[in-house]
Amino acid sequence: MDMQIQWYPGHMTKAKRMLAANMGIIDVVIELLDARVPLASRNPDIDALAKGKKRVLLLNKADLADEKITTLWENHFREQGLFAMPLNSANNKKNAVNKLTAALKNLMREKVEQQKKRGRINAPIRAMVVGIPNVGKSTFINRLAGRASAPTADRPGVTRGRQWLKVGGEFDLMDTPGVLWPKFDDPLVGLKLACTGAISDNVFDKITLVTHLLEIFIALDPKIVENRYKVAPGESGDMLALLEKIGDARGFKMKGNIIDLERTAITVLDEFRGGKLGRVSLEVPQIPSPTPPEPPRPH
Repeated sequence: MDMQIQWYPGHMTKAKRMLAANMGIIDVVIELLDARVPLASRNPDIDALAKGKKRVLLLNKADLADEKITTLWENHFREQGLFAMPLNSANNKKNAVNKLTAALKNLMREKVEQQKKRGRINAPIRAMVVGIPNVGKSTFINRLAGRASAPTADRPGVTRGRQWLKVGGEFDLMDTPGVLWPKFDDPLVGLKLACTGAISDNVFDKITLVTHLLEIFIALDPKIVENRYKVAPGESGDMLALLEKIGDARGFKMKGNIIDLERTAITVLDEFRGGKLGRVSLEVPQIPSPTPPEPPRPH
C-alpha cells in the first residue's frame, strides 16, 4: 500500500470535545456505520467516549452493500454483545424504524421503569447519533422523525454543531457532526473511507485512489468491473492500464487521443458510491478458526 490518506480538519477536534461534554446526559448512543466498510467506518474514539453507555450499531447504506456479507457483519457484532441491524436510511421503511424503536425501548426498559417509580412517566429517551462524515446521520434522523429537520448533503462536514430533535414523545435525538480520528494506523482504512466519500475529495489523488479501488474489485470479483465497463483486467495486474481501458471504453478522450484518466477515475468513484457497480462490500468479517480438539489424555 503506497497511498497514505489522513484527514482531520480542526472542526473535528471541537466536535469531539462536544461529544465528550454531552455524553453525560445521554441514555443510548446510536452509531451509524457504512455497511460497505463496517470496520473502517467505526471510529475507535467512540468506544472510549461512550464507555458504559447503551450502544446500537446501524449498518447504513445497506442497499449499496452485499446483502450476504452485511448479514455476516450483523452476526459478527451481535456475537460481541452489540445490537446491530442493517439500514437504508434513504428509504423510509416503517418496519426498519419500528424495529429500531423497539430495540431502543428494550435497551432502556430498566431505566424507564426506574423513572416511572420516581414519578417520571413518559420521560423521553435521550439518544446521541454519531458516525463518521457522510455516513447518513442526518438523513437517518429525518427518516426517523418523518420530516426533514436536519441539514443533509452528499459531502462530508455538513452538520457542524449539536442539534436536538424530538421524535414523537418517546425520544430526543441529538444529531452530531461527523468525526474521524487523528491518525489512521492502517493505510487501507483511509483508502476505504476515501472511496466511500467520508473524506474530502480534495485531499487525495483520485487516479491513484481508483487504481487501488480497482485492485480491491478484482480481488473480490473481476465481474464487478467487467459487467459495468465491458473490459477485463490484463494478466499483468496493471490497474492503471485497466483504468485506461475503462476510459477508452467510455470515450473519455482529450486532444491527441489521450485517455482522460482524471475523468475516468472520477466516474468510477462516483459510480461505486452510487451503487452502479452493484452491491459491493469492501470488507468481510474474519471468521475465527475453530478451536482444535484437545488431544486425548493418556489413561
